[in-house]
Amino acid sequence: MDSANSQQIPSQPAPAKKLTPSAIANYLDQYVVGQDEAKKTLAVAVYSHYRKIGKQRQGRVEGIKSNILLIGPTGTGKTLMCETLSRIVRVPFVTANATSLAQSKYVNEEIEALMLRLLDKAGGDVEKAQRGIVFVDEIDKLKSTAGEERGTSGERVQHALLKIMEGAAVKLGSSQAIDTTNILFICAGAFVGIEEITAANHAYGFISVDEGDSQKILERLNSRVKPTDLFEFGLIPEFAGRLPIIANLHNLSKEQMVKIMVEPRNSIYNQFREILRDEGVELNIEQEVFRQIAEMAYEYKVGARSLRGIFEEMLTPVLYQVPDQPEIRKVVIKSLFEEATLIGDPGKN
Repeated sequence: MDSANSQQIPSQPAPAKKLTPSAIANYLDQYVVGQDEAKKTLAVAVYSHYRKIGKQRQGRVEGIKSNILLIGPTGTGKTLMCETLSRIVRVPFVTANATSLAQSKYVNEEIEALMLRLLDKAGGDVEKAQRGIVFVDEIDKLKSTAGEERGTSGERVQHALLKIMEGAAVKLGSSQAIDTTNILFICAGAFVGIEEITAANHAYGFISVDEGDSQKILERLNSRVKPTDLFEFGLIPEFAGRLPIIANLHNLSKEQMVKIMVEPRNSIYNQFREILRDEGVELNIEQEVFRQIAEMAYEYKVGARSLRGIFEEMLTPVLYQVPDQPEIRKVVIKSLFEEATLIGDPGKN
C-alpha cells in the first residue's frame, strides 16, 4: 500500500461513530486501487450520513439525506467500493440493476423484493435494514432519449426509485414494512457522453477569480457534473435532485490493473496463493505475467472485470494437476504464454 497513508486503522472495520472520513478512505485503499478523489467523496458522504442518523436519534437535528451518484466506465470499481463501504460501517448491502427494473412490468414488486433482500442481509433485523446501503447500477440506462415518448419504462423506474430514495414505507407482505428514510442509496452508471455535456455547460466561466488556488477551485467546479447536465442527459429533474453527491471514477491504467491483481488484501493473486498453500504448494508468478494480463485486459476495454477471467484461465491447468500430485511443492509462472513450471520434492515420489 501507499506509504503516504500513514494513519493506522484496524484490519476489521470499526463502528461508524469511531470512523473519520480519512480512516474510511484508508480502509478503502486496502481493497480498491486508485480512484482517490472518488474515495474521498464517498468517505465524507458516508461519514456524514451516519452521523446525521445518530443526531436524529438524539433529536438534535432533522437531517436531509444525501444519496450518491457514481459516474464512471465499467470495471472501474464502483460496486466494489460500495460493498467495501458497507463493511466499514457494518451495515447490510444489496445491489440492483436499473436495466432489470426497467424490463419488469411490476416495478413496485421488484422494489419490495429488493427490500426483502436487504432485510435478509440484516438477519431479519428491521432497524438494521433501515440503516443499510442500496446500490443501483446502470442508472444511466433509464434516461429518456430525444424523440422518445414521455412515460417510458425508464422514466417509470426513475419515479418508482424516487419515492424510496427520499423516504417511504415499503410493505413487506402483510406484517412488516421498511422505512427507507435512512437507507443510503448509491446509484451508478457509465453515462457515456456526459463529459461532452459537462464541457459545453461550464456554468462558472464568467466569474472573475484571482490567481492560485481560486482558479483551481473554479476548474474543479467546472469539471464536476451538475444537475443540469443530468437533466440534459435524460434523467428527470426530481430524480437527479435526489442524488446531490456526485463522484467521478476514471478508466484504469495498465499499471493500476497490475496493482489490482497484487496489492489489495483480497487480491486475486493472494486468493490463489492461499488455495495452493492449503495443498502445501508455493505459487510464484513473476511481474512480467501481471503486465501481460493487464495488457490483454486493457484491450478488452471493460476495466478490471476481465482480469479474473484471464488469471483463472492461466491457473486452470495448474489447479487441475496439483491436487493429484502431492510431490509438487512450488509452481512458477514466468509468462502468460508459457506452461507453468511445477517443481516437486524428490523425497515425496
